[in-house]
Amino acid sequence: MEKLVIDILSDTHNQHDKFKCGGGDILIHAGDFSLRGTEGEAITFMNWFAKQDYGYTVLVVGNHDWCFERQPVLLAEACQERNIILLNDSGVSIEGIKIWGSPVQPFFCNWAFNRDRGPDIKHHWDMIPDDTELLITHGPPAGFLDVVSYVDGTPKERVGCQDLMDKILKTQVKLHVFGHIHEARGIEHLGPTTFINASCLDRMYYPASKRPIRVTREIVQDGSICYLAEE
Repeated sequence: MEKLVIDILSDTHNQHDKFKCGGGDILIHAGDFSLRGTEGEAITFMNWFAKQDYGYTVLVVGNHDWCFERQPVLLAEACQERNIILLNDSGVSIEGIKIWGSPVQPFFCNWAFNRDRGPDIKHHWDMIPDDTELLITHGPPAGFLDVVSYVDGTPKERVGCQDLMDKILKTQVKLHVFGHIHEARGIEHLGPTTFINASCLDRMYYPASKRPIRVTREIVQDGSICYLAEE
């Protein structure tokens, strides 16, 4: 396809039905669909996710989604039964787009899929193929949409992963999708790469927007690939 419509959600925390997904080619959720990570929450979410009007639904889970770490086979089978593409340090090709996804993020309060910074987490990023075009992780890279703020909105610190950012710079990634840091929702660019924090809830767990972030992938006249994002 010369043009695809991709809608992106993240960090809906059981409030997924508050967001209007208008339909398109690919719907992505970048993790934290739940609060407590129970199997019941997972089934409720997956039933909703699978019914959305898209050609493909792609899921990368997050640090709240405990059941996917504790019962990986059972939940992977539940996704497969609903034609949901689950990415867990794995990849898929959709309409010629090479996509890779991983739920891991730097250690944070001993939640699901936490890894220590350094060799422990770098091992996961080393798995990302260099020819990946679309990367989905739950956590952000260092320096992009990764600022945790105080309640009044004052910036506090950056918490993104430097090893992840180093890997992106060595690849052909054109679109990097993530969430995790609710108050850092937005769109930024560096060279050919577009970074999107698609967190749907703010830091107080209220909806930050009523719809996903929409991205249009186009092949332009010179044959290059362009991603245009809008909130």
